[in-house]
Amino acid sequence: VQLVESGGGSVQTGGSLRLSCAASGFTRSRSSYCMGWFRQVPGKQREGVAAIAGGDGSTYYADSVKGRFTISQDNTKNTLYLQMNSLQPEDTAMYYCAARDNWYCRRVPHHKFEYWGQGTQVTVS
Repeated sequence: VQLVESGGGSVQTGGSLRLSCAASGFTRSRSSYCMGWFRQVPGKQREGVAAIAGGDGSTYYADSVKGRFTISQDNTKNTLYLQMNSLQPEDTAMYYCAARDNWYCRRVPHHKFEYWGQGTQVTVS
């Protein structure tokens, strides 16, 4: 599975960005995979932001982004999105798209995801 993120950039506090993740190379049905967004600041552990189950599309969010971020997917385009609104300086990080070779998505730590994109930087000032 190959994942390519785009859409990062610099934005002012309170602004919005939409990240995209183009996915390819699935060897099984898309419903067999959990996909998610993670973020990492230098010197800190990678943090789960949001995840979406391939089967029923159930979504899960970190408490810090609930009500501000929305994860979604377009299965016709094999693309994952993260709409980020009301951005705050503490949202500044490298954001990564990830896929897990298992449909289960709830509270899954980053080391359980097998596939990763290269990351896209989000800076809020």
